[in-house]
Amino acid sequence: MSSDQFLVTGLGNPGAAYEKTRHNVGFMLADWLAELQGAVFSADKHQGVSTAIRIGDKKIYLLKPQTFMNRSGRSVASFMRYFNLHPAKLLVVHDDIDMHPGRIKLVEGGGTGGHNGIRSIVGELGTNDFFRLKIGIGRPGFGEAHPDMEVDKYVLAKFSAAEAHQIQSLFEEITPGLDFFFKGDAARAMTTLNAIK
Repeated sequence: MSSDQFLVTGLGNPGAAYEKTRHNVGFMLADWLAELQGAVFSADKHQGVSTAIRIGDKKIYLLKPQTFMNRSGRSVASFMRYFNLHPAKLLVVHDDIDMHPGRIKLVEGGGTGGHNGIRSIVGELGTNDFFRLKIGIGRPGFGEAHPDMEVDKYVLAKFSAAEAHQIQSLFEEITPGLDFFFKGDAARAMTTLNAIK
């Protein structure tokens, strides 16, 4: 196992119908990181599409499982076994309906929070000892978030233009915190990322 390799898994659902939806914000961040370095995703042997980038002296694999959200763990576990990656080198990016839109939080371990993608990963890996970058999308009925929309329809709905702009700005703010994370300073990464409003 190399200490210079990490896996960033963005969670989402494959297919054009799900592009730019709230539940796919993990895919969106993975795409954004790849675009920064001109990396291109391609199909792999792990029920996903993947690519690799470099941040400093670290090799960062980017993975988007193509199994649909509820079976994300199959792709993640297969990829990690193949590359002999320890769970401590895994960062899963996913949406969180219990966080205000645009808020983010880096956590290590913890419960699934009712997120089916996280539940699948924990089940397949047999541990929750990995890092998660939670991106708030809000819950319908709270604040100004679509009070009349059912939760399942809300998370599978596309971001509005204003929301998409907010997410893009958020990705740009995330970069310094991710740099600390990949340098092995998770505590400083948490302090940096969790302070973003």
